[in-house]
Amino acid sequence: MIDAHRHVWVRSERRYDWIRPEHGVLFADFRPEDIAAEAAAAGITAAILVQAADTYEDTLYMLSVAARLPGIAGVVGWVPLDRPEEALAALDLYARTPTIRGVRALTHNYDDARWILRGDLARSIDGVEARDLSLDYVAGLPEHLALIPELARRHQGLRLIIDHLGSPDIANHGWEPWADLIAACAAEPNVYIKLSGLSTLSGDGWTSADWKPYVDHVVTGFGAERTMLGSDWPVSLPAGDFTRIWSAQLDVIAHLPAQARDAIVQGTAIRAYRWNSRKAKHDRTIRPCLTRSRRRGGSRRPLRRTNARCPPRRIRFRSGVLRRGRTRPDR
Repeated sequence: MIDAHRHVWVRSERRYDWIRPEHGVLFADFRPEDIAAEAAAAGITAAILVQAADTYEDTLYMLSVAARLPGIAGVVGWVPLDRPEEALAALDLYARTPTIRGVRALTHNYDDARWILRGDLARSIDGVEARDLSLDYVAGLPEHLALIPELARRHQGLRLIIDHLGSPDIANHGWEPWADLIAACAAEPNVYIKLSGLSTLSGDGWTSADWKPYVDHVVTGFGAERTMLGSDWPVSLPAGDFTRIWSAQLDVIAHLPAQARDAIVQGTAIRAYRWNSRKAKHDRTIRPCLTRSRRRGGSRRPLRRTNARCPPRRIRFRSGVLRRGRTRPDR
């Protein structure tokens, strides 16, 4: 299983303006080692780390974690979308690693609810789309959710991922306008959604039964192939421990067919974040190659390592078998 929405932060070393003493348990450091044992016990083999601050420091910390831990499938980082030149330069720097899978900003905390549709952001979002990255979006208010269909139509090649089920009012058993807005989002084929953060949206004494109508409505609209599962750890901790919340999320999809469950707990995240394809592209174009060069007389020298990029035109695979006369990246 893949945890498609996990955070890490070390606030004693970096700035996280939204985390204050009144947030209780969250006003602390949360490193990947703090969740490793519980995640492994739950059967989770990989995770997507998602930004928790609109800073490069936060993104670079997540990249450093991914560089040393094999269980990190990717990072959703931050770029200043409202500063296009800088954003595009940052995206080009991020492209040097296959670890960056997408970007996000904490737009739900911005004063302007329509910020994501501002004209000065279009070039940056086009850059995200052109680099085959995703855009995570937190819809904390119905006003945020209402913008998503327009954003999706403006950038039809962009994979747009709604975090936390679009923030339904589970605590008060609210349904509209969330249900209609979610249906409108689901009608756009490039929009995905995360089953995450539900415990935080719930009242005290929540159970997975509280979530079922909301999750069923989402799966009906998006299909399992555009729905993925995330823990939202450690933001979720005030509402319950990791194991309890993850188990409840599995319970709420337990009635679905096995193929649908597999998509939600793994397959959708792999496709939405282009896990395999981005790694393969990076391996073929960045990593050192093994090449042969001919001696005079037609004999060949042994394989040697070079630091040159592997030209994609020289790499041909068929059913995983290297064709004669071609080069292959060193794995």
